[in-house]
Amino acid sequence: MLGSFLHSALYYLVQGMVLGLVVFLFYTGIWKRLASVSAYLLALLLIDGAGRGYVLHHFGLNSIQYFYSYWLTDVALALGAFLVVCTFFRRACAEQEKMWQFIRLFLVFVFILVLGISAFSLSRNYDHLFSRFMVEFQQNLYFTCLVLNTLLYIMMQQMETADDELGMLVCGMGLQFAGPAASFALKFLTPSVGFTESLMDFVMPLCTLGMLLTWFYAVSRKPKTARVPASKQLVPVMAAGQNEF
Repeated sequence: MLGSFLHSALYYLVQGMVLGLVVFLFYTGIWKRLASVSAYLLALLLIDGAGRGYVLHHFGLNSIQYFYSYWLTDVALALGAFLVVCTFFRRACAEQEKMWQFIRLFLVFVFILVLGISAFSLSRNYDHLFSRFMVEFQQNLYFTCLVLNTLLYIMMQQMETADDELGMLVCGMGLQFAGPAASFALKFLTPSVGFTESLMDFVMPLCTLGMLLTWFYAVSRKPKTARVPASKQLVPVMAAGQNEF
C-alpha cells in the first residue's frame, strides 16, 4: 500500500515538474534556442503522461493494448533522447565544423549499428518478433545514449568549453539514462524479478526527477562568463605598458 502511494506520488511529481519546466521555457522564450529539449519535454508530457495514462485507464495494466502502447512509446522516447544527444553534440562542435562532420557520420553509424544488433538478436527467437524487437531496440538504444552522453561530457572537458548551460544539460541527460541502464542491469543480475521490478518503479522516476531539476537549474540561472587564462590576460596589460613609453 505504501509502495503504491509513493509510486503514484513520484509519478505526479515528475509530471508536474515536466509541465512546470515546459511552461517556464515557453513563457521566457528559452524554447527558441532549446528546441530539442523543449520537444523532448513535450513528448514526455504527452506520451508518458497523457498517452500512457489514457491507455492504462481504458484497457488496464495487464492488457495487450497497454503492453504495446508502453513499449512503442518507450521506443519513441528513446529515439527522442537520442536526437537530443545529437543536438548536444552539434552545439558542442558549433565552432569546429570539421569535427562535427566526423561526429555526425559516427552518430549515423552508431544508430545503424544499434538497429542491426537489435534485429540480429531476433534470429534466436522468432516468436513475437515485433514485441521482441521493440524491447531489444529500446534497451540497446538507451545504453547507447548513455555511452554517447558520457563521451560527450568527456569531450567537452577536453575541449574546455565555456558553455556552462550545455554542461548542465548533458549532466541532466546522464541522470535520465542512468535509470533505465541501472534497471536493466539489475534485471539480468538479480534472481528476484519482483524485487527488481519494484525497484525499477522508484529508480526510473527518481532519475527523471533529477534530470528535470538539473535542467531547470541550467536554464534558470545566469550563465557564467568564460574565464580567460592568465597568459592571455597579460598580453593586453603588457601592450598597454609598452604604449606608455
